[in-house]
Amino acid sequence: MKAIVLEKYGSADDLRLVDRPEPKVAPGEVLIRVRAAAVNPVDWKLAAGYLDPIMEVAFPLISGWDVAGVIEAVGLDVPEYRVGDEVFGYVRKDWAQNGTYAELVAAPVRCVARKPAALSWEEAAGVPLAGLTAHQSIRRAGVTAGETVLVHAASGGVGAFAVQILVALGARVIGTASERNHEFLRGLGAEPVTYGDGLEERVRALAPEGVDAALDFAGSGVVDLSQALLKRPERLVSIADQAAAEKGGHSLWVRPDPEDLAELARLADDGKLTVHVERAFPLAEAADAWRLSQEGRTRGKIVLTV
Repeated sequence: MKAIVLEKYGSADDLRLVDRPEPKVAPGEVLIRVRAAAVNPVDWKLAAGYLDPIMEVAFPLISGWDVAGVIEAVGLDVPEYRVGDEVFGYVRKDWAQNGTYAELVAAPVRCVARKPAALSWEEAAGVPLAGLTAHQSIRRAGVTAGETVLVHAASGGVGAFAVQILVALGARVIGTASERNHEFLRGLGAEPVTYGDGLEERVRALAPEGVDAALDFAGSGVVDLSQALLKRPERLVSIADQAAAEKGGHSLWVRPDPEDLAELARLADDGKLTVHVERAFPLAEAADAWRLSQEGRTRGKIVLTV
């Protein structure tokens, strides 16, 4: 099979399209013929060695955790799926090596769910990691209908999902973004505010008594500001700043969860969750996709088509 590989820790310049053996399919796994794989910032951060202190990485490394595709084979004891089923998933195993930037990937059934029929392959591939992160952050914050939630980096890959899930839940959403993304956020159901100096005052103009929960998907020093705006400081969840946990909130790292994936699929099929694909690249152009991701200004998702 063709796959995008790194031979050692490196950058986009080190990615190579090569031939690799087809994956073995262990008990409890399915073999997926990849139609699309999403690019996430954690992909190139892992490749640069930033996660080496906390995660086992083996080389040659096939990057990527997000996938949408068709089941080509099933391992032993997999009653949930059959060959030909369309699935999507967040394929995070016990160590990083055999990822989704490939024509085929073996995935534990705990990492996948049935693909939402309403989404294209590219759109479905963009959901798992970012969508699960948003969904699990909202649950960790304990958000309920009628509450006001501040979402940092609301127009990004994770933030855009969080806005839509919160709106479907019946929450009021105030989302930070650059001015060029304000109309995009309004279309998702959020009230946009510009990030940067004066943010606290701009949020208080919309919510004078403060907010019920805050979700930090930016990691740009917004923990203290969020705590100042919160009615209860423990209702801050950050995916990018450990200081949130140290200051009474929560630090979250997304987990594979088939039930959460199924809930995201239901929201999509009910028309409550859409996916903005900023750009789709052929698999061979993964390096260019990484470079675009590293610019840090992407609205929605970047995907690879296979």
